[in-house]
Amino acid sequence: MDDEDGYFSESIAAGYDRSAADMFRPEVVDPAVDLLAGLAGDGAALEFGVGTGRIALPLAARGVPVHGIELSRAMANRLRDKPGGDEVGVTIGDFATTRAPGEFTVTYLVFNTINNLTTQDAQVDCFRNAAAHLAPGGCFVVEVGVPQLRLLPPGQTAVPFTISPTRWAFDTYDVATQAMSSNYVTVVDGHAEHWSLPFRYVWPSELDLMARLAGLRLRDRWEGWSREPFTGESRGHVSVWEKPAGRQSGFSSESPHRS
Repeated sequence: MDDEDGYFSESIAAGYDRSAADMFRPEVVDPAVDLLAGLAGDGAALEFGVGTGRIALPLAARGVPVHGIELSRAMANRLRDKPGGDEVGVTIGDFATTRAPGEFTVTYLVFNTINNLTTQDAQVDCFRNAAAHLAPGGCFVVEVGVPQLRLLPPGQTAVPFTISPTRWAFDTYDVATQAMSSNYVTVVDGHAEHWSLPFRYVWPSELDLMARLAGLRLRDRWEGWSREPFTGESRGHVSVWEKPAGRQSGFSSESPHRS
């Protein structure tokens, strides 16, 4: 694995769109793009973890200037090779701390990407970084699942979410540390291939506190991009935090951040 690309190396990037094909369906993408375009208004959008452009490309096609921050050069190269890829600027780096040029009316993280930051400090830094990129009145949007700990009986640490003759996938949880991992086993020509990705799960209330530390306030929370009500049974949420008008930066001189 190429350390520079983190867990999304060339071998993963090459098959990413195929492995996540369900997330590229119009009925999944269009509601997200509609909501983000509305929040962007006449301004620009910044995607943290832009990947291969699943959301960035159709958002740019709607006339919204889009920039992305992406750690994996392999994933960014896939974006650039797609039609319209040259319209989306990409800054290579860790989206928890990397600065992109310009000011934005919306920054966003989709498809559980906030969990790719595997420490609480990094997730707090991410909120501060989002706030620092936002114009006053701008919004930070996060799409992420609600931890499914209710599915764990005593003594069990794994929850399967895909079972087929050629593919098995399951999440593992450590309820003491909030560490988790998603694990994929794929059978190709009779041989099993395994890929594991570490995460840190995070609760909606914890995200709200991170937002407050960054000077943001909760504006909306829905179960999904179509703005269904968020309830105690929801397995995910789309949350929108707003930067108050007149606030110029998400950082203060005394705010701790990683180098």
